[in-house]
Amino acid sequence: MSDHEILSPEKEAQILDGAALVFAEAGYEGASMARIAAVAGVSKGTLYNYFAGKRDLFAAFMQGVCDAKIKLIFDELDAAAPPEQALLHICRRMLDMLTSEQGLLVYRMVVAEAGKFPELAEVFYAAGPRRALVRMADWVRQNAAACKLHVDDPEFAAEQLFALMQTRALMRRRFHMIEEIQPEELERVVAAGVRLFLRGYAV
Repeated sequence: MSDHEILSPEKEAQILDGAALVFAEAGYEGASMARIAAVAGVSKGTLYNYFAGKRDLFAAFMQGVCDAKIKLIFDELDAAAPPEQALLHICRRMLDMLTSEQGLLVYRMVVAEAGKFPELAEVFYAAGPRRALVRMADWVRQNAAACKLHVDDPEFAAEQLFALMQTRALMRRRFHMIEEIQPEELERVVAAGVRLFLRGYAV
């Protein structure tokens, strides 16, 4: 974002809503700043007053998406909750995010275009997965300090937990092999993953 213009919350929402529609419709490569400006209802010049180019606009779009999702996962977490209860909350919200239409769209777009645009993957990883792993590792570290978990490497433990959520059901959904994942299957994945995690790390 340029230094000489400050983006109001209303204008930001207007532009990012337009960007979301165009990225969903055309992908990253097919999206143009002119098209995004038209869909957002602003001039192309106005768009460039706020964003240096499509990469900066995509970064802002990803930041907004991930801010909302990560808050849902971690900010409503009860700090005093027992580890199992907290983990079930985290993993349910994580799977809700990964299987949402927006989550699937972003994942597919990044995977499809990262070869041509490696910066796309970097922006996505920094805005989403990396921040979620940091928050998860902090939670693990806090519970280890409270003697509720025994963990030598909180960062690796966080990676393991998130990996346990990405079973064949999610893979098949990402690849358009199935249209939806049944709620009972999602619950089975969450419960089994949390149970396995605690077998390895619970005190």
